Amino acid sequence: MDKWRNLSIGGIAGVAARYLLATWIYKVAGTDFPYGTMAVNLSGCLLIGVFNSLAEVKSALSPNDRMLLMTGFCGAYTTFSTLILETSNLINDGEMLRASMNFFGSGLLGFLLFRVGEHLGAVI
Repeated sequence: MDKWRNLSIGGIAGVAARYLLATWIYKVAGTDFPYGTMAVNLSGCLLIGVFNSLAEVKSALSPNDRMLLMTGFCGAYTTFSTLILETSNLINDGEMLRASMNFFGSGLLGFLLFRVGEHLGAVI
């Protein structure tokens, strides 16, 4: 039960943090460029990197802590950070082709499928 509680608490905190940071960034920097989303994505990458190092290198995070911070908080804050973590793990495993496929495939195919979804939404 602890993992579900931690996942939920982390998710709620991540969603709130994403909204608060993005809103503040847009107020400060304006909305002519997606500065808020970029700030969330980049800060999420920094955070998941710190948490991963604490978990893997320092063994300072329990599985429940990882569920709270990495899966719950970072997952709700930005899934971009998870893409970067998983790509880094593939690189660390010597899987450069698969890392490239993950990174570029997610971006390119994600964009293409978004456009297909827009088209489908317009015709239904």
